[in-house]
Amino acid sequence: MKIDPRQLEMLAAIVDGGGLSEGAAALGKTQPSLSRSVSELEKRIGVALFEPGKRPLQPTEFCLRLVQYGRSVRQAGDAASDFVVRFKRGQAGALRLAGPPIFMDGVVSPILAAFQSEYPGIRIDQSYGYVQKILDGLASDKLDVGIVPIRATQVPDTIDATQVLPGRNVIACRTGHPLSLMAGLDPSAIAQHSWIAPPPDSPLYHDLRNVLDRIGVKDIKVSFSGGSLASVLNILHESDALTVLPYSVVYRLRRQNTLAALPIPIGDPDRHLCVLTSKSGPEFPARKRLLQYLGTEMAALRDLMDLETRRASSS
Repeated sequence: MKIDPRQLEMLAAIVDGGGLSEGAAALGKTQPSLSRSVSELEKRIGVALFEPGKRPLQPTEFCLRLVQYGRSVRQAGDAASDFVVRFKRGQAGALRLAGPPIFMDGVVSPILAAFQSEYPGIRIDQSYGYVQKILDGLASDKLDVGIVPIRATQVPDTIDATQVLPGRNVIACRTGHPLSLMAGLDPSAIAQHSWIAPPPDSPLYHDLRNVLDRIGVKDIKVSFSGGSLASVLNILHESDALTVLPYSVVYRLRRQNTLAALPIPIGDPDRHLCVLTSKSGPEFPARKRLLQYLGTEMAALRDLMDLETRRASSS
């Protein structure tokens, strides 16, 4: 026998309210209609729910057992209603987000951590990928947001792209590296040190090759290739190796006194860090809230980096 959950909730309202009138008021019904519903349920299941002739109403042991289930139904309904309200306010939901490992780990993840601290009801499923993988994920509705360095010519008509950070790379090394202490650093000096090469399929790898060509360095010794940002940082910290990293990553980590940038102009890539969303994808409040949060945090980071650059230029 299947019992309507609303009937269980009805019994809970009557018992917890203390009577038919109170239960009717809690459910937005009239007392006569609620009384009829109780009688119909008793006939259907063939068991008395309230002690006959007792005033005020006294539930039977059988009724009290059903009331426990009714309370669970009511609690589930209240929880579902609360979720819907929070979802519409952009305080609950789930987001699928992806970007290149270096940017995600070095720049975006701390922002996501702060976002979830403020909005713990929003779950974020983060993955890694470069431009084409992210574009494919957005097109197939497997991603809600992409954060990736991209050229304007690479953005399809089906994608909205908002630039959040300008493209800028630097030669990175550990704090206290011998080259970082040299005045009037000659670019040729970097050829004497080993290098950490980004993953071969990453745009940053091509940036490294372009940087070396631009400053006239033809041959370098690669001591480590690929790996996560954490592994790259560990090797930088324990050696005199060099690598190319986005300035935003170096800036964030430099404040922890673990990373430095060599004062060698290497030019800027023709890509900018953008937030990507599909124009055809469904809009929902949690994504809108995240996009606003990312925009605000990235703008603050950009202003800090610009201030640092102006100070360095004037000193």
